[in-house]
Amino acid sequence: MINEIKQDAETRMKKSLESLQAHFHKIRTGRAHPSILDAVTVEYYGSQMPINQVANVNVEDARTLAVVPWEKSMVPKVEKAIMTADLGLNPATAGTVIRVPMPPLTEETRRNYIKQARGEAETARVAVRNVRRDANADIKALLKEKEITEDEEHQGEDAIQKLTDKYVAEIDKLLETKEHDLLQV
Repeated sequence: MINEIKQDAETRMKKSLESLQAHFHKIRTGRAHPSILDAVTVEYYGSQMPINQVANVNVEDARTLAVVPWEKSMVPKVEKAIMTADLGLNPATAGTVIRVPMPPLTEETRRNYIKQARGEAETARVAVRNVRRDANADIKALLKEKEITEDEEHQGEDAIQKLTDKYVAEIDKLLETKEHDLLQV
C-alpha cells in the first residue's frame, strides 16, 4: 500500500515538473523557438485553434521564426493573432510566409523574465510539497486504520521526503538553466 502511495506521489510530482518545463518554454530567451507561439490561438472557421494546428511554425535562423499558414486566406488572421498575443512580437508578412523576428532582450525584460521564471519554479515547488503532504496524510490514515506499523509509517514518510527532495532539486536545476539562458547576451 505504501508503494502505491509512493508511485502516485512520484507520478504527480513528475507532472508538476513537466508543467514547469512547459511554462519555461513559453518564457522566451533571445533565441527563436517554435514553442514561443504555443499560447497563440487563431480563429479558424468560428473556433479558436492553436497556431500550430493552422500553420507550420519553423525556426528560420537564430532570431527569426517563419510561420506558413496552410490556407492563404488565414495569413492575415494568423498575423493578427501573433500581434495581439501580448508577446512583444511584430510579424512581417511576405506573400504567404509570416516572419516573426525576435527582438533583442533588454536588461529590464531579462530581469522580468527571470522574476517570472522564479515565480513559476516556486509554484512547482509548492505543488511538489502539496503532493508530499497528501501522501503523508494517506500514510497516516493507513496507520490510524492499523493497516501498517509505525516503522512502516516512518519508512514511507522518509521515502516520500526523498522523492520530494529529488524533485525540488530538479526544479532548482531547471530554474538555474533557464536563468543562465536568459542572462546570455
